[in-house]
Amino acid sequence: MWTGSVALSRLMCLSRTEFFSGGFPMKLKTLLVSMMASVTLVAGAAHAAELSIVSGDTGNGLEFLRGQLDKFEAATGHTVTIVPMPSSTTDQFGQYKLWLAAGNTDIDVYQTDVIWAPQLADQFLDLSEAAKDVVGDHFPSIIESQTVNGKLVALPAFTDAPALYYRKDLLEKYGKSVPTTWAELEATAKEIMDAERAAGNPEMWGFLFQGNAYEGLTCNALEWVKSFGGGQIVEPDGTISINNEQAAAAIDMVAGWVGTISPEGNLAYMEEESRGVWQLGNAVFHRNWPYAYSLGNGSDSPIAGKFDVAPLPAGEGPDARSAATLGGWNVAVSKYSPDPDAAIELALYLSSAEVQKERALMQSNLPTIEALYDDADIAAGQPIIPNWKEIFQNAVPRPSAPTQAKYNEVSSLFWSAVHDTLSGNGTAAENLEILEADLEDLKGDAW
Repeated sequence: MWTGSVALSRLMCLSRTEFFSGGFPMKLKTLLVSMMASVTLVAGAAHAAELSIVSGDTGNGLEFLRGQLDKFEAATGHTVTIVPMPSSTTDQFGQYKLWLAAGNTDIDVYQTDVIWAPQLADQFLDLSEAAKDVVGDHFPSIIESQTVNGKLVALPAFTDAPALYYRKDLLEKYGKSVPTTWAELEATAKEIMDAERAAGNPEMWGFLFQGNAYEGLTCNALEWVKSFGGGQIVEPDGTISINNEQAAAAIDMVAGWVGTISPEGNLAYMEEESRGVWQLGNAVFHRNWPYAYSLGNGSDSPIAGKFDVAPLPAGEGPDARSAATLGGWNVAVSKYSPDPDAAIELALYLSSAEVQKERALMQSNLPTIEALYDDADIAAGQPIIPNWKEIFQNAVPRPSAPTQAKYNEVSSLFWSAVHDTLSGNGTAAENLEILEADLEDLKGDAW
């Protein structure tokens, strides 16, 4: 049996990195976190660092991050400032590139999208050695996605795959099943939308998605295209595959929804705009990431308890399948950080099992640590997370690996072509032919 004094003595022999990376018995961590603050004051105050981390979170997400940073500060004596970022991931990436290209020393830790590793690898520290004792706890595919030329660019904080949110009360009311194809979704959405409007809700819509011209539209459109058997824009071997009949059929299908089962304003929606309409109770179906689940079931939500999730529908054709774009966020340490050791501590902490468990319970974000899918507390508090395994298994990656540093331009060209089609500026076939030519020019001799 470990006593408090023995634990304290053992703790003082450990580095903070060893503590947060799992080198200390799990059952003592809660005790030690509370003790470490006083240890820091006595023995380590001179080593306290002032760190900064960027965040595009708002609302509950920002509150959660601040709460975790407060715990980290109490445990280590470091202080951490949050530098706010735009909510658009496209805008965030642009700002990151500017800061890192300039060798900005003001930012220590970056929160990064899963697709950014190949493009920013040279600007981040290699975390392989610091995380060697914990990388085996994460899903191998996620670690691989953050490894570039043998360098572990970032540590996974949570993974993501979107789902079809549906109003189970409305499906029940009208005797409908959860759609498994997009054609079924369109028919069900139209029927219920029309009936609800006739019953006195003129604001009701059939289906909401993220249609603004940004990275979120790339995610949505990749799901439509892949679900029809239309490929992944650029295949793993670097082949440009987007200009095909299945891809065109998928995008034209969605263009037909704008102004019918989806509002025209949907072409300006990002995640939060679409969620806002959905959570007010004004949609039958909604495509979004896991974070929307806990918010939709909040005490102030009009739809709490009235909805559920399912895998996204399949398209048509011999290669039709459900497809969900692989997402997720990670923590990376700038190579320009004035306090790299402390910054690595923070990255290890934010990717740890303890924080991932709290994030799952409070934010309904999917853990990257496999064991947490069998955690009893998570199963009781967020039963949706174990059920997300099927959705996660249908995840499809964006083509960031084959296109490497050119991915951002690839994505921008793709979402622009899709947005043009959804806006009525040309057919999908016309726009995908132009897109193919633009991608060939961008590729040149090789990606």
